[in-house]
Amino acid sequence: MKRLLTFVFCAFALAACGHSSNEIGDIESGTTAIAGGTTRTVGVNSYLWQATLDTLSFMPLASADPFGGVIITEWYSAPSNVNERLKVTIYILDRRLRADGIKIAVFRQIRSNEGWVDSSVNADTATKLEDAILTRARELRLASVAPRS
Repeated sequence: MKRLLTFVFCAFALAACGHSSNEIGDIESGTTAIAGGTTRTVGVNSYLWQATLDTLSFMPLASADPFGGVIITEWYSAPSNVNERLKVTIYILDRRLRADGIKIAVFRQIRSNEGWVDSSVNADTATKLEDAILTRARELRLASVAPRS
C-alpha cells in the first residue's frame, strides 16, 4: 500500500511540475494556462501537500487524495507508548499557500481492558502539527524560488 501511495504521489508531483515551453504556470495555485486557452487545474497547493506528507512520514497512510486534498493516516502508536494511539486527518482547503489553507483533526485512543477507547486530545496537538506543516511548506516554497547557481 505504501509503495502504491508513493507511486501515486510521484506521478502527481511529476504531472504538476512538468510543463512545456508554451505553458505559463503558477505552482502555488496549481493552475497552468496552456497556449490556445486550455487550463489544467491541480486540486491542492503542492507545497502544503508535500509538507503534510513530509511531516506525517512517520505514520502509515490510510489514504491520500491529491485532488480532493485529504490525507488520512492509519492508527499510530509510538514505540515508547504502545497503550496510546493517534490517527490524523488533514484537509488541504486552498490552492494557495495560506495559514488557513489546512484543517487538522486528531483522534486519540487509549488501550483499556475493554480494548481501544476514545480519549481526549491535547488542544495544542493539532495546532503544533499545523505549525510544523506550514513551516515545512514555507521551506519548500523558498527552496523552489531560491536562485540557482
